[in-house]
Amino acid sequence: MSLAGKTAVITGSNSGIGLGVAQELAKAGANVVLNSYTDTAEDHALAAEIADKTGVSAKYVQADMSKADDCRRLIADAGACDVLVNNAGIQHVAPIQDFPTGKWDAIIAINLTSAFHTIAAAITGMRAQGYGRIVNIASAHGLTASPYKSAYVAAKHGIVGLTKTIGLETAQEPITCNAICPGYVLTPLVEAQIPDTMKEYDMSREDVIKNVMLERQPSKEFATVEQLGGTVAFLCSDAAAQVTGTTISVDGGWTAL
Repeated sequence: MSLAGKTAVITGSNSGIGLGVAQELAKAGANVVLNSYTDTAEDHALAAEIADKTGVSAKYVQADMSKADDCRRLIADAGACDVLVNNAGIQHVAPIQDFPTGKWDAIIAINLTSAFHTIAAAITGMRAQGYGRIVNIASAHGLTASPYKSAYVAAKHGIVGLTKTIGLETAQEPITCNAICPGYVLTPLVEAQIPDTMKEYDMSREDVIKNVMLERQPSKEFATVEQLGGTVAFLCSDAAAQVTGTTISVDGGWTAL
């Protein structure tokens, strides 16, 4: 499968899942637009590195996904958007009575409302060019819940609902909209948490991963950013032309429980 000539815009993509998705789409031939709220030399270097390794065009566009105007500007500044991957997200954990209002507002804005704005900005161009793939990175928490994650769970359930709606609105067009629902993914952020968790529980690395971090993930293995990138690439392919308005779980069996 080749995405040569296509341009993919990936929000929240200067690290973790977003960067992994961008790298896999670049390997498939897509030009990529990286994004985050920062604007550093390191951010732009990531894009240059992808371009050097894969031969595609790659650039970095700063935009704050908590701001509506920035979300829409990102699509304009990308120059083209054949593939849109809404990945930007933040998390906060607290019981509902202690959950800070500011954290709730930020999580809903970045994890949910940003996708509304980017899709609204990109859809006209996709219709004009006769091709579009929208992939929303949701979560296992878009299909199930955990305590103390009210904003995150609400936002991810909202992303799944938004995905279904856009899938129906574009069902008779060459545009698809789907959500990927990962379980725990081995990102640099998660990797950095393992040593402290080992100390907290006085456990080996293997036991912490299996019995603490992956307690709810039946496979007892992390998903990888490469696997998520490969799933996005599949959804961009002709083989997935009739896959729309739905979710694909990459969660090691979590939502089968």
